[in-house]
Amino acid sequence: MHHRRLSAHALPRLMSSSIRSLDRECNCTVRLLDDSEYTCTIQRDAKGQYLFDLICHHLNLLEKDYFGIRYVDPDKQRVIKPLKEIYLLFVAQPPFTMCLRVKFYPPDPAALKEEITRYLVFLQVKRDLYHGRLLCKTSDAALLAAYILQAEIGDYDPGKHPEGYSSKFQFFPKHSEKLERRIAEIHKTELIGQTPETSELNFLQKAQMLETYGVDPHPCKDVSGNPAFLAFTPFGFTVLQGNRRVHLLKWEEVTKLKFEAKTFHIYANQKEDKKIILTYFAPTPEACKHLWKCGVENQAFYKLEKSSQVRTVSSSNLFFKGSRFRYSGKVAKEVMEQSAKIKRDPPEIHSAQILQMGHFSLLVARQHDGVIISIGK
Repeated sequence: MHHRRLSAHALPRLMSSSIRSLDRECNCTVRLLDDSEYTCTIQRDAKGQYLFDLICHHLNLLEKDYFGIRYVDPDKQRVIKPLKEIYLLFVAQPPFTMCLRVKFYPPDPAALKEEITRYLVFLQVKRDLYHGRLLCKTSDAALLAAYILQAEIGDYDPGKHPEGYSSKFQFFPKHSEKLERRIAEIHKTELIGQTPETSELNFLQKAQMLETYGVDPHPCKDVSGNPAFLAFTPFGFTVLQGNRRVHLLKWEEVTKLKFEAKTFHIYANQKEDKKIILTYFAPTPEACKHLWKCGVENQAFYKLEKSSQVRTVSSSNLFFKGSRFRYSGKVAKEVMEQSAKIKRDPPEIHSAQILQMGHFSLLVARQHDGVIISIGK
């Protein structure tokens, strides 16, 4: 029998082909909203939409248009655009780490069709509270934290919850002992019998009434050089200064968003034909362009009736001169209409909270039926 032999030249070609195939793959880790991690191997030329769909399948998430993937670099956070190739967004070496986050906050969390979606939004807003993005007065802070306690450990039980038990949780960047006592008092006396699902919904309904619900702040300066934070929320364009909202322009009032270099302009028409132009300065031209794109996306999502109304917009009055950008995706009204058509048994939810108690850790998990299970020490 005639045996074909590989030539000395063919072997390196096969080896280099195999190496090239490996080079085209990279490990990717996505940190989820409960701080667990989802790891996968993807092609370097994979699109952001492919990775996002993998995560949504992993989470059994259908109402996915509210969410996005973020890659955190030393300067800023960027949501991966579905049509972009993932590898173009990274300058660091693999493995790449990204985060699943809420991109568009639902105007009314109670209107979400599925509990899994509400739970993920709850985790995001709880994170906003902890990182100081959701600002509120002390009485609201105590109630929000008490809802978190009820959702995560259930009814107060003196046999399980010793004095100072609420201090094991981190609700805010910092808080006083007086606030801690008030949180425990509300949890002990006012929330008895609430299921995790009910507590999470009550938390979200309270949070959505606050001025900073849905705020993802962009640091800027006003024309006088004073620090300001610009943000886009379900209800409009917001400016915060000194932990206080100084401007709110509703989306139906905003007529144009523009930027040039580090300068950002917002044009609006208010009642009685009152025209407003607000001007702010971003730290860098790149940050300003990112701010502008976020504004264009949010205005399209919350303001338009249907995605067919989306148009390519220019950053400048001269269409051929400035940056151009077009939002790609459904708008809020379409997302709500699509959610209403979901017909399936509710997916099981596994939520986890690790409480550090001395040298022990208690892992508490909740399943969809509301049962609280102690899993380990």
